[in-house]
Amino acid sequence: MNERKNKLHAEALQQAVTALRTGQFGRAEHQAAAILKANRTDRTALLILAHALLRQHRADEAIAPLEKAANRTSDPEIETLLGAALCDARRGADGIARLRVAAARRPPYLPAFQELAGRLAKAARLGEAISVIEQGLALAPASIDLKVDLARLCVQASDREKARENLAAARDAAPGRADILAELGLVLFLDGAYAEAADTFRNALGLRPDDPQSRANLAMCLLELGQRDGAETALRSMVRGRPHLVTRAAHALAGCSHGRFFFRISAAAKFLEADTSAMPKR
Repeated sequence: MNERKNKLHAEALQQAVTALRTGQFGRAEHQAAAILKANRTDRTALLILAHALLRQHRADEAIAPLEKAANRTSDPEIETLLGAALCDARRGADGIARLRVAAARRPPYLPAFQELAGRLAKAARLGEAISVIEQGLALAPASIDLKVDLARLCVQASDREKARENLAAARDAAPGRADILAELGLVLFLDGAYAEAADTFRNALGLRPDDPQSRANLAMCLLELGQRDGAETALRSMVRGRPHLVTRAAHALAGCSHGRFFFRISAAAKFLEADTSAMPKR
């Protein structure tokens, strides 16, 4: 009987996880709640329930079960999720305090550092956010994600040299990650290193060819280099079969000193040879 119960429990958890991953947040919530009704201390079900509630913008409802679990244990993942819920419920001071507790746990739980830094940055406390990520890196110097997070914060703080150093280190440690190359390319572009940025975006596109933002950024680099034909070809490639990207392409054209400006999106679509049949007229 116990074996059968365990099997049913595992199947129910798997169904809840699948529902959460596929964006069926209401279903994930109900399945997790049913599991918790039978076992209120089931950690996995609690995490699924909390994530499902947060994704439905119901942070207030996630706080109570997370608080009960956090008071029973010293689980940094639960504490991090509780901190996020408190922040989302407009209890920012309480949320940040809880996230500091989670970040103080040892061994370090790196998502706690990331969540805390993100909330501080959102509150325009960039210096504190950068310090939090640096503390995390001191504990886990090999963390590529923390290096990328630090670089993004440094860009916001206008410290592009430090951002570039961390992204270069992250790229060297994980050369197959297109997201790192895209971030590095953007910093190079902001620094005016257009040729190097263009090469970096090309490498990113080699790993992730369907990334529209990298293709738009590549076009902007080419425009700044005076390579108008190559830039326009890149943008036409970007919008081919995807007319919803015409606005992004138009912004790329308008945002460069050697670009083009269109008063109407329909004019930009025509220039980029996009199919306008499904686009609203304006």
